[in-house]
Amino acid sequence: MSTLKTLPNDADVTDFINAIDNEVRRRDSFALLEMYERLTGKPPRMWGDSIIGFGMYHYKSERSSQEGDWPLAAFSPRKQNLTMYFMPGFNNYTDLLQGLGKCKTSVGCLYIKKLADVDTAVLERLILRAYADAKKQYGEKQ
Repeated sequence: MSTLKTLPNDADVTDFINAIDNEVRRRDSFALLEMYERLTGKPPRMWGDSIIGFGMYHYKSERSSQEGDWPLAAFSPRKQNLTMYFMPGFNNYTDLLQGLGKCKTSVGCLYIKKLADVDTAVLERLILRAYADAKKQYGEKQ
């Protein structure tokens, strides 16, 4: 079995965000940091070198022998987009996605260029619902 590369670590989240060159992306990342902390009630933790996660669950893949830990909620200030990870996917959130604003999605990721492109009140409801659903679906590792 291969070793997972995206593991929780003790890197400083504030230092990571402060190192972002793009001023808008850096400001938006601090806003997301505050939002996720407030909504999840969990402290942020770096996962790998670019993901900021909140909470944790243990998974076992049904398709392979892979298993490990992963954050219940997370985001990453990537070069092209702010990427937010939604563990339950988006099937149960189409109502919120319709009112969110300019964004793209994949199976479990939401991509936005900047927070100004979306309705942050809708984004907060989306994060809160998905976090609660992830905890119900996967449990929470302490």
